[in-house]
Amino acid sequence: MTEDLDVAVIGAGPYGLSTTVHLRRAGVGAQLFGSPMSFWQQMPKGMKLRSNMSATNMIEPVGPLSLKSYLDEIGDHQDWPVPLRRFIDYGHWVQRNGVPDLDHRSVAQVDRSGRGFRLELEDGEAVTARRVVVAAGIERFKHLPRGYAPGERISHTGDHSDLGEFAGQRVAVVGGGQSAFECATLMYERGASHVEVIVRAEDVVWLRSYSPKTLMGPVGPIAYAPTDVGPLWYSRLVATPALFRLLPRLTQQKIAHRAIRPACSYFVKVRLDEIKVSLGVELNDVQETPSGLRLRISDGTTRDVDHLMFGTGYRVDVTRYPFLSDGILQGVRRREGYPLLRRGLESSVPRLHFVGAPAAWSFGPIVRFVSGSWYAGRSVARAAATDRSRGFALSAHS
Repeated sequence: MTEDLDVAVIGAGPYGLSTTVHLRRAGVGAQLFGSPMSFWQQMPKGMKLRSNMSATNMIEPVGPLSLKSYLDEIGDHQDWPVPLRRFIDYGHWVQRNGVPDLDHRSVAQVDRSGRGFRLELEDGEAVTARRVVVAAGIERFKHLPRGYAPGERISHTGDHSDLGEFAGQRVAVVGGGQSAFECATLMYERGASHVEVIVRAEDVVWLRSYSPKTLMGPVGPIAYAPTDVGPLWYSRLVATPALFRLLPRLTQQKIAHRAIRPACSYFVKVRLDEIKVSLGVELNDVQETPSGLRLRISDGTTRDVDHLMFGTGYRVDVTRYPFLSDGILQGVRRREGYPLLRRGLESSVPRLHFVGAPAAWSFGPIVRFVSGSWYAGRSVARAAATDRSRGFALSAHS
């Protein structure tokens, strides 16, 4: 069977854009499907990116699609931290310049078809592809603690694009990382009457507004990778997934935990003066009241609030991607929701690749962050180009 497409890439965020660009640079035909930067556009207005300027690059740290090239073109001299709105605009610029023929339709289903794949699009049209790259992001992986479900008075920090909707309300936020604290700050700045952050840990990890590279002079770039993931020395290891994969599993887990533990930028901390932060306590129970919710805290106290918001992150489970058919999922070997991937971020289903957070079990914490798109895009492109050249060689030989 002759496929319509060589490679179909599903999802037009940083990883989908990067993978498509690198595939095309490697001479491999790739078609990107999806709405550009859709997940990021759903995030709360007013947020800023925690990553430093280098790690905010998509595609490549230096080059025609880098953040600097974008800023030079628009005549801006943006400095850290990068506002969410600016990053979204950068993503659209990357799409217009790097993947101008983006197909904005979403993919409704992917299934096997012969040696390739059949993709049904949202309008009912079907196409076939020899290879598929899933770059569908983490929106489907929002995590709430067991026993809680989103509703009118309970939500996840990722459910809101405009936190001004909580003006005049009392809100409790559960979590100890960037999303919890920044959402709390934005709600208060937009008129919430009272905001409290409930943190299970005894302390909060605050990230300073400088990079260790700045403090260490010429040694900095050696000790600290431009990807900006993980502490000194660990960052270089995390930025090299091929090396990270060689470590014993327990060592990988230790390094990954250190690299992605809950933390918050110092630029948020300095805005928390009017927000109550309760450390070393947990939410035990929630009861509805005529005026809202009553929260029972592990220290024996209670809180009466209008809304409860969870900043409890995301948990990868690729079975929650609605477009992957049962037949596909049955063939994907998984561990704790993550697909087990080999070279080129390829799954146990031949020529089916996963990039972004789903690749973290196999390639480490770097692929949870925007800067991991540099590695993922190039890695998939190398694998596809090598496979293609081998196919041509076999065809010529036969």
